[in-house]
Amino acid sequence: MADTPELPGPSRAARALQPLLHDVVICVAAPAFAASPRDGQLRGARADGFYDHDRRLLHTLCLLLDGREPEPVGVQPLGPDRVRFTSVHRYPGDPTDDPTVIIERERTAGAGETVLLRNVGTVVRRLRVALTAATDLADIADVKRGLTGAAVAPYADGSAFAWRSSSGRARVHAVECPDRPETAVGPKGGTFTWSLVELPPGGSWLIRLTITGRATPDPPGHPVAASPHVPWSDPVVRGDRRLIGLVRQGLAELRALRLADRAGRGSARFDDQFIAAGCPWYLTLFGRDSLWSARMLLPLGTELARGTLWTLARRQGTVHDDFREEAPGRILHELRPAESRHGHGLLLPAHYYGSVDATPLFVSLLVDAWRWGLPAAEVEALLPYAERAMAWIVRTCGKDEDGLLRYYPRPGGLLHQSWKDSADAVRDAAGRRVEPPLALCEVQGYAYEAATGLADLLHSRRATARARRLRTWAAALRRRFADAFWIDAKEGPAPRYVAIAVGRDLDPVTGPASNMGQLLATGILDGDGCADVAAWLAAPELNSGWGLRSRSAAVPGFNPLSYHGGSVWTHDTAIAVQGLCAAGRPTEAALLADGLLDAAVHFSYRMPELYGGDARTETSPAPLAYPAACRPQGWSAASGVAVLGALLGLRPDAPRRRLRLRPLPPGLLGPLTVSGLRLAGADLSVRIDHAGRTTVTGLPDGWEVDTGGGAGSDTGAGAGPHLPG
Repeated sequence: MADTPELPGPSRAARALQPLLHDVVICVAAPAFAASPRDGQLRGARADGFYDHDRRLLHTLCLLLDGREPEPVGVQPLGPDRVRFTSVHRYPGDPTDDPTVIIERERTAGAGETVLLRNVGTVVRRLRVALTAATDLADIADVKRGLTGAAVAPYADGSAFAWRSSSGRARVHAVECPDRPETAVGPKGGTFTWSLVELPPGGSWLIRLTITGRATPDPPGHPVAASPHVPWSDPVVRGDRRLIGLVRQGLAELRALRLADRAGRGSARFDDQFIAAGCPWYLTLFGRDSLWSARMLLPLGTELARGTLWTLARRQGTVHDDFREEAPGRILHELRPAESRHGHGLLLPAHYYGSVDATPLFVSLLVDAWRWGLPAAEVEALLPYAERAMAWIVRTCGKDEDGLLRYYPRPGGLLHQSWKDSADAVRDAAGRRVEPPLALCEVQGYAYEAATGLADLLHSRRATARARRLRTWAAALRRRFADAFWIDAKEGPAPRYVAIAVGRDLDPVTGPASNMGQLLATGILDGDGCADVAAWLAAPELNSGWGLRSRSAAVPGFNPLSYHGGSVWTHDTAIAVQGLCAAGRPTEAALLADGLLDAAVHFSYRMPELYGGDARTETSPAPLAYPAACRPQGWSAASGVAVLGALLGLRPDAPRRRLRLRPLPPGLLGPLTVSGLRLAGADLSVRIDHAGRTTVTGLPDGWEVDTGGGAGSDTGAGAGPHLPG
């Protein structure tokens, strides 16, 4: 094995660090993905490797020509699931520095890769080609912790190497090559060698490798790759090129992030699909993330919402289980193939229910899908699950006298249980960490929106008594929120702001944060409250110029590269834009949307999970990548459609067969034409001209459209997208 590169041995340092991802090339076809440096060589470091179902199949796939690594010259994405790495092999004795041997490695997630050698020179080239493969069959949770396990010894199987352990299996097979390779195995890997590859001028040589494997045993009931059928329409957008790029790229990535519930009821064409949270660390079902992704894509149809709801409904909590944090009616937070350790004492079961927000978001997704035209039979079938979810919310709020929706984490579980779930996610204005139990502001908004929306749905089914009880409960929550969460500001763009959370004694957590932006579309704020929140979101301490900072830049502890303490989250900004449009704050909405769209250009429209929260200035002409951000990320990829729907002001009401449009005024929104929207099963097109005149075609039979007023006129108390009936 003279050509075998030095491979890393076990590394179990006391302080292993999470691998950085900002310069990693990732291609994904859920549940599989591949990650590597920009030269395409897998060397067993960081997050390098081919993966499937949270298991690393290979961490090393290193190519040598004449004992040397090729010199990288470029990388070209060919789609979310494919990438081409180009490199060259030069000869010191050549009369010119121009390369004559070009190497193209084309990698496909879930399949393998090809290696093509081309001689573009005028003399024959004779090469010794070696390709070394190795693996540790590590779990993704260990990789995320920065741990590289002991190499698993391979065994040769013809033109293939295979690995097997108690936790996984893998196989790399040279299925297509001009000559049968020599194979050599060692304790750390196996090497294919082609001792003499002869390339005449203009000639080429190709090998094709397949890479297969997964966890052992197969995780029962775990999601699988989705069918080719995509559960949303394919819109055509004409107008702002940034918006076009963000929508187009986002939908391409969402195709690659689709998974299907193998317990689904439907045919292959209508399997229950959902969007995995993100790659590489969260390529699985996450209640909160998958619900938001489906909610953002409702303008393109209700089928993704249906699949997401059924996938979660089948896993809705039925018993009390302290380790899983399961309770009757509670919606799943995270699904993994097996129990896993995530570092810092965090031990999570395969089925984990430790989130406070997935349950109300489940209810609201069903209500929103109903308003977008989800078939009545599906609504009726899912309604009992929504009522059980609402019952969990009401019971949980009843644990304390103040009646707020709090979370009570168990030791060893997630400390914070909403979308800002890092250990230091909740800090006060002095920068001090605040521990649970906590009632987060946006979670109260989610609960209020779920209750009022479900009341509307129940009322439409003539369940008037249950609807009345929910409205009464929601009104009381709204009053409690108004009493507990507002903080007077000593200075700033508005006289008050909403606390990120309140403690058990109703002590508010001081310091402006982005969480209050997610309240605007819930209806829990009155008109004055919406105006105050809008002013804070648009102010420089929260608006970085590239999007909405997660924490104010004016308070101690702000860090533009903190996960939740100052960075910008794509989906959080998009949700704030939705809320501002719904609340009749078009100027602030346009300001945030413009920054987000400009950031998208710098990220080539492949929006990361989050990015740096530094201010946009003349000396900072581009947003800074957050070095450990997932990319692609489900709700980041869906944010383009969310912004598109917000700017159009789409507010459907399928029960009443009415579509309300409140697009931004002409001074804030240029001409925009969108075809391929889906409303109650019909194809819908919307056109807004230079003067702001709106034309809608393709409305379902019997529907009416209301395009009057514009976003700026939609103000007043309870200015969320759906008012209680």
